[in-house]
This record gives sequence, structure tokens and C-alpha cells, in this order.
Amino acid sequence: MTLPLGFTDDASDALPLVLVSRASLKTWRETLADAALAWLDAHGFDGAPGSAVIVPGGDGGIAAGVLGVGDPLDPYSYGHAPFALPARSWRIEGQHDAATLDALRLGWGIGSYRFSRYKAPPRAPARLLVEATGNDEVFDLVAASWRVRDLINTPTEHMGPAELEAVAREIAERHGAAIEVATGEELIAQNFPAIHAVGRASHRAPRLIALRWGDERHPHIALVGKGVCFDTGGLDLKPAEGMRWMKKDMGGAAHAIALAELIMARKLPLRITLLVPAVENAVGPDAFRPGEVIATRQGVSVEIDNTDAEGRVILCDALTYAAEQAPELLLDFATLTGAARIALGPDLPALFANRDEVAAEWLEAGAQQRDPLWRMPLWRPYLRYLTSHIADLANGGPSKMAGSVTAALYLERFVPAELPWAHLDVYSWNDADRPGRPAGGEAQGLRAAYAMLKARSAR
Repeated sequence: MTLPLGFTDDASDALPLVLVSRASLKTWRETLADAALAWLDAHGFDGAPGSAVIVPGGDGGIAAGVLGVGDPLDPYSYGHAPFALPARSWRIEGQHDAATLDALRLGWGIGSYRFSRYKAPPRAPARLLVEATGNDEVFDLVAASWRVRDLINTPTEHMGPAELEAVAREIAERHGAAIEVATGEELIAQNFPAIHAVGRASHRAPRLIALRWGDERHPHIALVGKGVCFDTGGLDLKPAEGMRWMKKDMGGAAHAIALAELIMARKLPLRITLLVPAVENAVGPDAFRPGEVIATRQGVSVEIDNTDAEGRVILCDALTYAAEQAPELLLDFATLTGAARIALGPDLPALFANRDEVAAEWLEAGAQQRDPLWRMPLWRPYLRYLTSHIADLANGGPSKMAGSVTAALYLERFVPAELPWAHLDVYSWNDADRPGRPAGGEAQGLRAAYAMLKARSAR
């Protein structure tokens, strides 16, 4: 296989790389010569997580590199390495268990990422020596994270509904999946009126992308991702600062696509249906308006309280259609609410589920994979905040209370009670550079979702 950026299988010029923690630092220092100890002391190296130092050799070259590591099973413990170390090859010294080495490789791969479509990175990442027959699953996980980041980071002029469809088609062709797309007025003919209503004002036709893969004998999982390729807010126009990064409003679609691609790459014994309603929420003569009552695939009438609560409107048709496919489990990903960020901040996606066991499985997988999420309540009395006096439901209301909860309750209205379902409200973004987490698009809860589904498929 072709190794990802940041890896090499050529050991000819690889230098030793030592992993230490604050706890193991003293023992390791006992193996060093006085000159090396003096060098480490001069640099104040204490093995702190996220630290790195180069130990010089007697010939003026490099004798070794050293990484300070915290949790050895957290991939982000190693995310700083590719750009903290010189851009050359490194081999890991010492004995480490398989789980630690997998976390290292995953963190190294995630940390090697830079979005380079329009601007070359200032430098290449350091290269980690791996065996050519290494754990390919780790590299597929790296590829999934890069896929999410690339899709989100690409500006809207190059990642509209048609471009999102093209990505899905390429993935489907590569993995032998079937794909169907309903575009523009076909959405009306095929009874997806809510998706059409949100996307009709744009010069870029709205669409529903449906990808199907897997053996009919295997458990059926439906994945849905919010694909608002740009969100102006519609006629309830966002202010400039709120609109600036709305290329990321298709982050839910990026997660669902990457998860489907990962499942197919690993050939998990699952059958998947991937649904991506892809639209641009634009301002124009045909834009949907506050106060309109729109139809939905389920037959529920929805009064538009706010055109900037458009994600839930396109998702309701997609969720209804997903339920019609009779899956055993339905998962959706969406950059749905700012309220989730206010409640949990940028790092913790908000998890909602109509089954305690599904929530527990996803949370446990998140803890094991160091890919955290946090469960929020489907507090059904808050449905009163979505009351309409002229329709079955409103897509919003005057109250600012429990915004992420009410959005999730809106989605739940379109999921049959007998169908296990979980919704992840993701930020999909890093506001600033951090080790292993460059500013821009980010995968959140993705590795946890994969681990959960992998465990399910094994059962």
C-alpha cells in the first residue's frame, strides 16, 4: 500500500525517537551521558505532554529525538511530533505495546495534516518509520480524518452540492457501491419537498445523495449527514461574523461520508445506506420565507420560524427516507446548533439518542478511542418551544432556551419511535492551531462511531 504523508518504510537514515513521560523521565535519564543530561537541563525538558527536544550527537548531528507524552493511548498525545521534530525519518526506540503504537501512528498521521489545495505548507512533516505490513486500519482512520478536514476546509465555490455529489460518486465507484441522486425539481417529484424548499433559491440545485453498499444478509445501518454547503442564514440573514465560516455547515455530511467510506474500506460486515441532503441556503427571489408553511416527506407541516434553522428542515426529509429503508440503527451528523457549542464548547459534540444502550455504546467507544462526546437529554417537554398555531410543528420559536435540545427534538419527530436513533451535533472545526489540530475543519466523534459500529458488526 502507499503510505500516507508523514510515514516511511525506508529505515536507511531513520534516527531514534524516544517516548517519555514525566513518570518515566527519571529512569530514562539514568541511561544518558553527562553531556546529554546537561543539554536536556539547559532546555528545561521535563517530559511534559506535548514537549519535544533534540539530543545532539558528538559529531554535531542529531543523536536522538525525544517526545514528552501524556496519555499513551490518546492519539493527540503524539499530534505535535510531525512538526515539532525536524523533517526527516524517525524510528521508535524501546518496547511498546500494540495499542500504544497504534495510537502513536494515528496521532502522527492526524498531526501530519495540512490543507494544501491553495497554499503549500511551510514545511513537510517529519516521517515515522513503519513496517510496510503495518496496521492498515490505522491508515484508513487517518484517511477518514483527512477526508473530513479536506471536505470542510474546501471553500464553497469548490464544494457545493454538485461537488459533494462528485465526491460521493468517486467513493461509490471505488468501493462498488450503488448511488442515486435526486436533483432540483426531481426532489418535488420524488417527495422531498423540505430539501427542495431550503435549496431552491440557490443557482446550485439542491439534491439528495443516496449511496448503498453491503450484503443484504448483514445488519443495516443508515447514516445521514447535513450537507448545507453554505449557509447565509437565508432571509434571516446571518451577520458577517456568523457567516464567515459557513463553508463548514456541511460538516455533518463530511462526517457521514467519511464514516461510510471507512466502513467500506475496512469491509465491515454491515449494509449501509448513506443519505446526504446537499443544499446551499441562499438569498434570492425564490428563497423560503419566515412564516411559510412547508410540506415534508412524512406529511408533517412545518411553519418556518427562522430560515437560519434550515439544517433541521432538510434533515427531516432525509431522516424520514432513512427510516423507510428499515435499518437496525440510524445515525445522523450535523453542524446543527450554536447552542451546543455554548453548552459544551468546541471540543465536545452533543450526543442525543432515543435508546440508552445506543448512547452508552457510542460514549464508551469515545472513551476508549479518546474521541470524546457528551450526552444531552431529549427532554420532550421542550417540544412546546416548537409549537405552531397554523402547522403541525415550527422549526424554531421565540425562546432561546435549550437550543440544541429543541433542535434534536425536532429531528426526533421524524424518526419512528421503534427505530434506534442517535444524533450528533458537531462543531467540525478548530478555531485556532493546536498540536495535531490545525485551524479549520475537524473530525469529531468519527473514530468513536466507527469503533461502535465495528463492535456491533462483530456481534
